[in-house]
Amino acid sequence: MRILITNDDGAGAHGLSVLHAIARELSDDIWIVAPEMNQSGASHALTLQVPLRYREVGERAFAVRGTPADCVIMGVRHVLKDKAPDLILSGVNHGANLAEDVAYSGTIAGAMEGTLIGIRSIAMSLTLGFDKQGLQHWKTPLTYGPEIIERLMARDWPQGVLMNVNYPDLAPDAVSEIRLTRQGRRDQGLDIEARQDPWGDAYFWFAFDRRKTDPPEGTDLRAIADGAISITPLSMDLTHHGLREEFAAHFADPIGNAKPLKDAG
Repeated sequence: MRILITNDDGAGAHGLSVLHAIARELSDDIWIVAPEMNQSGASHALTLQVPLRYREVGERAFAVRGTPADCVIMGVRHVLKDKAPDLILSGVNHGANLAEDVAYSGTIAGAMEGTLIGIRSIAMSLTLGFDKQGLQHWKTPLTYGPEIIERLMARDWPQGVLMNVNYPDLAPDAVSEIRLTRQGRRDQGLDIEARQDPWGDAYFWFAFDRRKTDPPEGTDLRAIADGAISITPLSMDLTHHGLREEFAAHFADPIGNAKPLKDAG
C-alpha cells in the first residue's frame, strides 16, 4: 500500500513524525509532502497567484511552500505521478479538529483534497491543553492509529467521504473506547484578544473561549469529553437536502409568473 502523508503544522512538526511512525506499521511505501511553514487555519486554500516551490528534505520527504491542499495536489500529480497513493493521511494535528474546526482546519483540508482527487483519506488530530500536568500524549495516536486505519481501510466508503479521527488528551490506557460520531457544534466561539506591542501599536490574537461545556451525546465533542477516540465520517456534499426539497415548492412556478421581490430601495 502506497501512503502519502501531509499536515498543516509544517514539515518539521512532531505530529508528522508520529503519523509517519503510524504509517510504517502499515507499509514501507510512505511519502511525505507537507507545508514548509505552519499552515494552521488555512482551510482548503490553494496557492494561485504565486508559483509553487518545493524541496526535498529527506528520503521520500518534500516540503512545499504552500497550503495542505497544495501539498496533496503536488504529491499526487507530481511527486507520485508514476503511481498514485492508495491512502492519504493528514496530521497528526497539534490540537483537536472537532465541531466547527473542520471549516478552518488545514489538516481536514488535506484529507478533503485527497477525497476530491478520489483517494481514500483520513485526518488525525490529538487533543491538547487539557491534561492537568501539561503532558502531550503522542503515544495515544501511536498506540491506536495503526489499528484504526486498518479497520477503516477494511470497509468500503462512499465516494466523497473522508474520516476525521480525534484522540483525547489522555494516556493510551486511560482511553475509554472508540466511538463513531457526528460533527458537533460548540456553544462558544472565537474571540479577539487585543494587545499592544512595545511601540504602543495594537495587535490582535484569535482564541477560543475554553469554558467548560456539556456537548450533546453522539457528537465528536462528547466523545472527547468522555475520554473516547472520535471517528467522524465527513461528507464533501455540503447540500442541505431537506431544505432543498422544502424550498423546491416555492420555486415550482415558471419564473415569469413569480411575484417580483419587494423593492429594497
